[in-house]
Order: sequence, then C-alpha cells, then structure tokens
Amino acid sequence: MTMARMAVVTGGTRGIGRGIVDALIEGGWQVIATGATAKEVEAAPSAGMLTNCVLDITDQAAVDAFTGKFDRLDALVNGAGILRRGEEYGLSVFEQVVAVNLTGTMRMCVACHPLLKASGGSILNIASMLSFFGGPLVPAYSASKGGVAQLTKSLAIHWAPEGIRVNAVAPGWIATEMTRGLREDPAREAAILARTPQGRWGTPRDVGKIAAMLLSSEAGFLTGTIVPVDGGYSAV
Repeated sequence: MTMARMAVVTGGTRGIGRGIVDALIEGGWQVIATGATAKEVEAAPSAGMLTNCVLDITDQAAVDAFTGKFDRLDALVNGAGILRRGEEYGLSVFEQVVAVNLTGTMRMCVACHPLLKASGGSILNIASMLSFFGGPLVPAYSASKGGVAQLTKSLAIHWAPEGIRVNAVAPGWIATEMTRGLREDPAREAAILARTPQGRWGTPRDVGKIAAMLLSSEAGFLTGTIVPVDGGYSAV
C-alpha cells in the first residue's frame, strides 16, 4: 500500500492557507495545518487526513519541537502571515510583521530541510503581488513579501542539488478575512475589480489548486518560480 504524502501547511487553518490544505487533501495528501493560536485551531474543522495544531513560527524552540515529531515530510507550505494596515510605520509593528512573514518562513524552511532532503520534497512559499508593487499602508508586509520572493529563489538554487524544489505563489486580491474591509468598501472594491482583467475577487481555492500543482510531480522541473495568482492584475 502506498503511503500518503505528508505536508505541513503553516497558517493552514483559515484563508489562503486553508484553500491550499483543502486542495492537498483532495489530492490524497495527509496534512498537518498550523494556526498561531488555540482559538484559530479550535475553529478549524479537522478530520480524516487533516490534523490542526498550534504553532508559533517566531518561536525557535516551538518550531524545533514541532518538526522533531516527524519521521517523514514531503512538502512544506509557508502560509502563515500577518498584516497590520496603517500601523506598520511603527518600528515595533514593522519588526513583528517581518518576524512572522519573512523570518518565520526561513525558520520553517531551515527546520524542515533535513526531512525534505531525505524525501526529495518540496517547499511552497506564499509571496504576494506586493512582492512586486509597493504598498503605502503596509510597508512591512510589502518588504517581507518581497523578501519571501527573493528567499524562494535563493533557497531553490542552494537546495536544488539535494533534490528539494522551492517555489512560491503570489496571490492577488483574494476574498479572505484579511481583505474583508476592502470588499466592504464600495469605492475600494470597484477600483480593485476595475484593475483586475478577470473582474472578480480570487478565492482560496484558486490559490490552492495552483499550490497543489506546484507541489506535485507534474511540476518536477519547476524551481525558483514565483507564480502570480491574481486574475491578471499584475499584467496590467
């Protein structure tokens, strides 16, 4: 009997991370999804091939304890991320956002590296359209996601000889809790949709399907790639 492939998805209890979790489970993966708080984890359904757990990716000891429980890992998805719109010019908030979005991503990649090397596994990072554009209200988020894109390329080059692929998706405007305020503001929403060639908000499932493909053997010759999932927003 073939053993199910094992994936860890940080930030997998909601939003884009949850869309990726759902797509992986549909593809027969066994998934461990993490959330930052017990409240997040308790609110997320868990059954069958999915287990939810709490993990603070800014805590090195917690990450080491978490990854130390695995005998095998085939994929790591770094979906945990935060945004503090309008507050990120305060240096303490700036540092907090970067600590989660960029340093936390690197921490998970390094911690999971031995397991992924052993399995010939794959990493998928979550970049953003703000990896390419400036975000005047979110300088920390934009800087961290630009860093994630460059980190993806750097790790892809360094770990390719070990058989590890490292790619990223760069979501555009996706209908999640993080974008609720924009979707509830008629003027802001109209501007976003007018700029988006497909004329709609993306869904977590839109991102999840691309993520699952990038983690599959079908993408075996893809590494160091940042794939926009934005309905054409970045092409305008």
